[in-house]
Amino acid sequence: MSQQHPTRPQEPIKYGDIFSAVEGELAEKPVAPRDAAMMQKAENAMLGQIQKGAAASAMQSAANKNVRNGFVGEDDVTNEADDLGVSITETDIPGKNIIKEEVGGQVVGQYSQPAPLAPPSAYEQGAGRGITIGEALEATALTAGKKPVEWSDAAAIQAAEVRATGSINIIPGGIAAAAQSAATLNARTARDEDKTKLADILADATTKLASDKQATRRDAEGISAAEMRNDPMLTTHPAGVSASVAAAARLNQNNTS
Repeated sequence: MSQQHPTRPQEPIKYGDIFSAVEGELAEKPVAPRDAAMMQKAENAMLGQIQKGAAASAMQSAANKNVRNGFVGEDDVTNEADDLGVSITETDIPGKNIIKEEVGGQVVGQYSQPAPLAPPSAYEQGAGRGITIGEALEATALTAGKKPVEWSDAAAIQAAEVRATGSINIIPGGIAAAAQSAATLNARTARDEDKTKLADILADATTKLASDKQATRRDAEGISAAEMRNDPMLTTHPAGVSASVAAAARLNQNNTS
């Protein structure tokens, strides 16, 4: 009795197959692995983690199948994603947040999340003068400045830079790039006194950010998730980056009264 082998798909999984809103040339392009990796990076940076059922997970599943069936290579990327990148934007409306995900300028996902029970403060809405993310990072240089930079710190700093600037890419010469370099070097350095410290990276952080914004609860949650996810014990430092941003967000909220 002969065994039947699964039939190999005749065509790759294309963007138009999994995202109905995608049109034009992108709709006919196979979903590529580096496209999926870029969206995963964006969701981690902007939302704190990869979202179940959102664009990154759908793209990764499709890209894996395309690689397995020989339609794309492991390092392939579409021109649209390579040239225009991926992006995630959040829009606040009463009662919920609308999240839109794009590849090459085309929408590949749009969904809503419940807004926090407390209404956004005037500082979160842009009125008044609150503590910025950059200022919170500078505070970290004072509260935990002597701490050697670790991977969890670098991840939190990258998430903070993304939140402050709105750019999901590491900015050359910026604080996220410096923190990643420091974490790499520190991992190879035996003595703590020879390691790069948080104060070395975060002093004058406001001048090193391309742009800045007032710290909000959502910023604090995303930065905390990034720090915790990259810590071996899945914890955050009590006086570290996420703690400082959380404190700034609380002060911004309280200052509305």
